[in-house]
Amino acid sequence: MALPEHCIVPDWPAPANVKALQTTRHGGVSAAPYDTLNLGMHVGDNPQAVARNRQLLEPLVPSEPVWLEQVHGTVVANADAASCRVQADACIARHRGAVCVVMTADCLPILLCDEAGTVVAAVHAGWKGLAAGVIEATVNAMEVAPHRLIAWLGPAIGQEAFEVGAEVRAVFIAHQARAAEAFVAHGGQGKYHADLYLLARQRLEALGIRKVSGGNYCTYRQKDKFFSYRRDGVTGRMGTFIWLGE
Repeated sequence: MALPEHCIVPDWPAPANVKALQTTRHGGVSAAPYDTLNLGMHVGDNPQAVARNRQLLEPLVPSEPVWLEQVHGTVVANADAASCRVQADACIARHRGAVCVVMTADCLPILLCDEAGTVVAAVHAGWKGLAAGVIEATVNAMEVAPHRLIAWLGPAIGQEAFEVGAEVRAVFIAHQARAAEAFVAHGGQGKYHADLYLLARQRLEALGIRKVSGGNYCTYRQKDKFFSYRRDGVTGRMGTFIWLGE
């Protein structure tokens, strides 16, 4: 089985020593509805299958990734010192070979690095994390001038499939008036389609981060490629990895 052919290598202007990898739903051993490369231990899949799926990734990363217990918050872990299962929704690394990872199945994974290739980060950004400031917390933890950072937006649910209530829209507009651009009224009764990618880009731009790539997937609609919690309910999780290499 040629696992790399099922993975996505981010297309972004990162330094050569910054390595990144995005998994899809293919290339693993899990049975339906987790078929096949489910990396989440918390979704009801056979633990042995998940362990095997993670093992299949070992040739592609330099060390055991720091697997987070994600809670839609703003805590940022440090992969240089953290053990697995730390409760956080973002992870940074400055040491070569320390691997950051976030898992998603509709939420937005964001990768960050600096132009000099000295620090990297992975961010789990669903709407709750975005609204709470997980991007801002991660950038702060990286301790680099934001205009020197580069971002990649990984596979997330697209706007046409992401319905939210008026209360979600209100939370974002209260923070940033232009967030209104990311919401389109749908079906009446205070329902909107929200654009996670645009909300993230607005937050990044407000911080001074101009080099932003990616953001052209939809986990909900691309069933042949990605897991989607909103589409399937019981499903697997994909991984978005980043580390400093040679």
